Amino acid sequence: MKYLLLADIARSLLLARWRQSLVAAIGVTFSITMFIALLGFMNGLNDLLDGLILNRTPHVRLYTDIKPNARQPVSLSPDFREGYNFIRSVKSSGGRLELYNSAAILQALRTDPRVLGVAPKITAPVLYNAGTIDITGTVSGIDVVAESSLFFFSDYVTTGRALDLKTVSNSIVLGKGVAEKLLADIGDVVQVTTAKGERLPLKVVGFFQSGIQELDKVQSYASIATAQKLLGKPNNYITDIQIKLKELDRAPAVAREYAQLFQADAEDIQTANSQFETGSFVRTLISYVVGITLLIVAGFGIYNILNMMIYEKMDTIAILKATGFSGSDVQKIFLGIALSIGLLGGLLGLAFGFSLSLLIDQIPFNTAALPTVKTYPVNYNPVFYTIGIVFALITTYMAGFFPARKASKVDPVIIIRGK
Repeated sequence: MKYLLLADIARSLLLARWRQSLVAAIGVTFSITMFIALLGFMNGLNDLLDGLILNRTPHVRLYTDIKPNARQPVSLSPDFREGYNFIRSVKSSGGRLELYNSAAILQALRTDPRVLGVAPKITAPVLYNAGTIDITGTVSGIDVVAESSLFFFSDYVTTGRALDLKTVSNSIVLGKGVAEKLLADIGDVVQVTTAKGERLPLKVVGFFQSGIQELDKVQSYASIATAQKLLGKPNNYITDIQIKLKELDRAPAVAREYAQLFQADAEDIQTANSQFETGSFVRTLISYVVGITLLIVAGFGIYNILNMMIYEKMDTIAILKATGFSGSDVQKIFLGIALSIGLLGGLLGLAFGFSLSLLIDQIPFNTAALPTVKTYPVNYNPVFYTIGIVFALITTYMAGFFPARKASKVDPVIIIRGK
């Protein structure tokens, strides 16, 4: 019953200065609106930019790296075995680029409960022959179904069908930049030559556009069988195995385990794309800082309004305390006023923030580098809305705490005597 009476008094004081209270609530509303819209837009942008790379990057990549032999002949000699040998101009050891026993590795990976999926791959440096001009590039032999399922390959094929690589023999999907250089169209035949002089005519069945222009100028895709034929290799020839895990955070540990288990080189996604994670973190941090700064500024507005209310309502506070209300009761009244402003402004801010996010999501965003993106990206993560309303209540509580504590210490005798 007592709390209902305190709430009724707080409502009366709030309505007595409703214009100032409305201004304070609008300040909170504006802060939350911008906080939600800014955070949603920035995180949507992060998802878009990171997706250009991370969607196309395996969590763990198994391959055979070209590197010098760790055991040089001088270290095998009994005369020098126990010493430190400094050798200059060490050359890479001869060896095969393919993974040894790739079929057994693929079978083992597919039975590992930590693995979501695997996609074998062949990387072949080639020359695209355009008349008398040779254009340097790379053809990747892929399992189209696995690549589309795990790495969204089909989404980046802007013209033609990705599955045609599997159904049409000796076919190729050209990078957009490569196709423009070759003046190639769907159905044309392009000549591709390997570093060893092997030449194969391939039919163009599609165009690929990743959004990274430099990559699209050199990269093209064929089926694994076509890549093996192009290189003159048997059907067990694989240079890379791309692995997608169920838990991304386990990639570094799993990569070390696989490198030792399969005697191959392994690279995890965190190592391969650390710069993108850093960029995403910085952009998100800036969004949070700007949004919280807006809330703090709105909190100062509430603080000033409550301070003015206390000075104007000194006689009211004195009467309340003279009639039996304690200092804590007065403090609760003014905290209730502050939280009411914060809650009203926060709820309106969530609604307006969501509406502004929807509006941004409908603004056309057309660029040749990102053909699959039609509007500005927005992330509607509920966590942003939860953080917004919590920070609004915390900010308004802190803004109301100090004026409320000051009101609770008012001596009614001094005020009434002064009157």
